[in-house]
Amino acid sequence: MKAYRTRLKAAVALACLLGAAGPALADTTDDLLLALKNKGILSDAEYQQLLARKQAEPAPAPVAAASPQAESAQQSAAGALDMSHYVKMADKGVGLQIGDVNLTFSGSVNGFYTHDSGASATANHTVAGGLASVGPKSSAVRNGLLPGFLKIEVTTQQAGWDVGAHFGFYPGINSVTAVGGANSAGNPVALGTSGIDFRQTYLTFGRTNIGEFKIGRDIGLFGSDAILNDITLLSVGSTGGNAAPSNTSLGRIGIGYIYTDFQPQITYTSPKFAGFQASLGVFQPLVTIGRSEVNKNPGFQGKLTYDWKGDSFGVHAWAGGITQKHNSTDLLPGYTGSAFDVGAKLTYGGASLLGYFYDGKGVGTTGLFILSTDALGNRRKSNGYYIQGTYTIGKFTLGGSYGASFLKMTGAEKADRDAGAPAGLYDPTLLDRNSSWVGQGRYGLTPWVTLIGEYINTKSKAQGGNHATSDTVAAGAILFF
Repeated sequence: MKAYRTRLKAAVALACLLGAAGPALADTTDDLLLALKNKGILSDAEYQQLLARKQAEPAPAPVAAASPQAESAQQSAAGALDMSHYVKMADKGVGLQIGDVNLTFSGSVNGFYTHDSGASATANHTVAGGLASVGPKSSAVRNGLLPGFLKIEVTTQQAGWDVGAHFGFYPGINSVTAVGGANSAGNPVALGTSGIDFRQTYLTFGRTNIGEFKIGRDIGLFGSDAILNDITLLSVGSTGGNAAPSNTSLGRIGIGYIYTDFQPQITYTSPKFAGFQASLGVFQPLVTIGRSEVNKNPGFQGKLTYDWKGDSFGVHAWAGGITQKHNSTDLLPGYTGSAFDVGAKLTYGGASLLGYFYDGKGVGTTGLFILSTDALGNRRKSNGYYIQGTYTIGKFTLGGSYGASFLKMTGAEKADRDAGAPAGLYDPTLLDRNSSWVGQGRYGLTPWVTLIGEYINTKSKAQGGNHATSDTVAAGAILFF
């Protein structure tokens, strides 16, 4: 009611100012003040105070009647001024302000011509979990690691809290089968349709001195900085299949880091203290790929970041972790998968250098809990890293990176291999290593549009010696608003 009365007082004050334009408007103002008092919105003291203030104002000098053309111009100017109060261009995206509520739109669109030369489809090129392309040469017009996206955010302040609702739509440009989700296998046939991946649906509330709480579906904590600082996020990287492209490529997923994924969560992020900020979350437990599970306990993820920036030198560093207990229902033992990661990005002028490393047991490779155990339920170890450098001169940026992800056999698999594989645990085609080199050039055509050219060499190697190599060239553009 206090806020409501304050707004009405402002309206009354405006009416008093308008009343100075002439006797007719002055009488209208008197009537308005009286009506507000009779309705109990203004007290007797407030009514007398405002009425005395209006009556004490000097009478305005007569104003010549304006021509119809002048009145039209004044109305147009007033309308434009009023509109500028509500509609604005945000720092990123387009913003619309309605009273105390901010509605912002941001998004991205990209497309690339990609030519891929994969290894021939022979037995010695078979790698289970390998990410190098196998098969004939192919060309595609496709999305890169990012599909397109449109993010809508509604934020305001209520009762001293900053609150917000966030929605993220991620549509691709390529047709997909739609079997298994929006980012299912590609389906390049006539009359096909692309998928829309609704990755983000979450609410936030917080205060500057308390921090922020997030509830809903959003990007995870473990591995998030690895992908968000990867140069292939803006481009293609390893294709993950180019003859029938899906809505996304792989970039460096599975070739230097495990994909963080977008996951249901309840997460708390602290305020920043001397450059440090901590996040901790409770996550929907993920099922191990290929196993039957009903998990009793949630997953947990955490991350600590540090940021510092001087006149020309900057530091962004992070350390994170993940742990989740898996309860099996397929006669295999349960297990706990856990991992940690560390990384740092240093910037100096137009140059940057990044290093990243992760190590885990029972978390798998490429995606969380993929190939994380052997056939007996024993945990496999995995780790990986990537290094990256960029240099920007004006609108041009040159970048390069190398990374690899490794999967280790369990003790049972090694024993079975050494015994000649009588138990059938040892699979010689099981992935040992995925690695890639990336060379990239970017040109900032406009503040929104970036042109990108890229070369990628991807290699996969199996535990038994099988290997595959593919070479990819990509060129296209990405737009952010």
